[in-house]
Amino acid sequence: MSRTRPAAVMILAAGAGTRMKSATPKVLHSIAGRSLVGHALTAAAALEPHRVAVVVRHDRERVAAHIREIAPHALLADQDEIPGTGRAVYCGLSTLDATAVAARVAGGEVGDISVLDTQLDGAVVVTSGDVPLVDGDLLGALVDAHDESGAAVTLLTARVDDPTGYGRVVRDAGTDEVVEIVEHKDASAEQRAITEINAGIYVFDAAVLRDALARLGQDNAQGEMYLTDVVAIARGDGGHVFPFVAPDARATEGVNDRVQLAAAGKALNDRILQRWMREGVSIVDPATTWIDADATLAPDATILPGTQLHGQTEIATGATVGPDCTLTDVLVGPGAVVVRTHAERAQIGAGATVGPFAHLRPGSVVGEGGKVGEFVGVKNSVIGPNAKVPHLSYVGDAEIGEGTNVGAGTIFVNYDGVNKHRSTVGSHVRIGSDNTLIAPLTIGDGAYTGAGTTVRHDVPPGALAINSSPQQTVEGWVARRRAGTTSAEAAKRATDADDNADGLSSTSPAATADDSKGDA
Repeated sequence: MSRTRPAAVMILAAGAGTRMKSATPKVLHSIAGRSLVGHALTAAAALEPHRVAVVVRHDRERVAAHIREIAPHALLADQDEIPGTGRAVYCGLSTLDATAVAARVAGGEVGDISVLDTQLDGAVVVTSGDVPLVDGDLLGALVDAHDESGAAVTLLTARVDDPTGYGRVVRDAGTDEVVEIVEHKDASAEQRAITEINAGIYVFDAAVLRDALARLGQDNAQGEMYLTDVVAIARGDGGHVFPFVAPDARATEGVNDRVQLAAAGKALNDRILQRWMREGVSIVDPATTWIDADATLAPDATILPGTQLHGQTEIATGATVGPDCTLTDVLVGPGAVVVRTHAERAQIGAGATVGPFAHLRPGSVVGEGGKVGEFVGVKNSVIGPNAKVPHLSYVGDAEIGEGTNVGAGTIFVNYDGVNKHRSTVGSHVRIGSDNTLIAPLTIGDGAYTGAGTTVRHDVPPGALAINSSPQQTVEGWVARRRAGTTSAEAAKRATDADDNADGLSSTSPAATADDSKGDA
């Protein structure tokens, strides 16, 4: 069935979220790599509505700035001092109406902005900024049900074992339509026994909604303007109100505190993992694997235990990541192997190997077939195809050419205390172990450096750079300067053993025979 695009989706994000006990507004808390309101905006976008509005109030500037960043097309509506979800929707609809009028005037459809029929018309979806498990599929099914029924209002409901605290859905016994929604505090004992609850997500006919909102009062236990009263008003006006029962009640659960935030995060992660496994990804231990909503994985990728894939990380086919990896906005190429690695905003080429215990910082690129081994840190550097940095090294602000090997313990010294400088190492270079390369520096193709070298100046192609100075050995220094220490005792034992070995050797039969021949 071809779905009708809603006229608008309205997201309610004005609440303070005091039960979170946080300086951060509730809707800005994150799970699966997105803020709670970000999940709501993603679900709304799946419906392809003509407009999206977010109603804000608490900590408005922070919430508004975040929404402008992730959804610059969304309209921002400010809730005023009057409390309640009904008032929040009234403020949101007023903003949508004003925008619709302005758009039609700008398009030449009408010449007088006071003309009422220029207001928003069609279906208006109202959802919340704190229900991260409500996705585009569920909202789409709700809109489809609304289209099919021709109702004035369609609301999402759920059947739960314990409805305490939720608004109860009261149905007409004959038609099964919704008669009203009664908030828990206002419900009678009989109504509290109802296990079908209001999920707080609706599709309204815009005209019905506009008219009903203008008639809302605050005569209830909370002293608020309830959006749920729109249902009774619409019903009283002869409109049809239909419930749509969520296939999975857990998907409708909101987030009000840290416990519910963690539970929603776990549920959403389970959903993400199941989707990727059904797409052909091997996830060895789902219990210890966390994948953000915006990460992508190709079939035949393998994710080992203890792995977290954050942001827009991409894992190509045949790649193996883990165990114990945390990758944020990292591209992993086909057939690459990444083990016990922390990486952010980096690229790992096809067939490359990284880790264990490696750290790729932003701007790091490991070329096809390249290697970054154990205890290696890389920052803002390119390690070329088939180049290797196998052990105990730091590569910062450098470019390393194809086939080059960097010896263990090498440090690229990129910072002079004021500025960062770059080093360029050519192709098929051999950097000796325990080198210090002081940038700015260029080492030409095919060059070598000796072990323990500090390279301060450019090295031409094919040259050898080495710091040569004779080794000095001072015999007996420990016995003279460190007498009585365990080192002195160990040295004496070794010297005595050597002397004894020399004595035995001089009296052996073979040595005596040789000496006799010499004397002859």
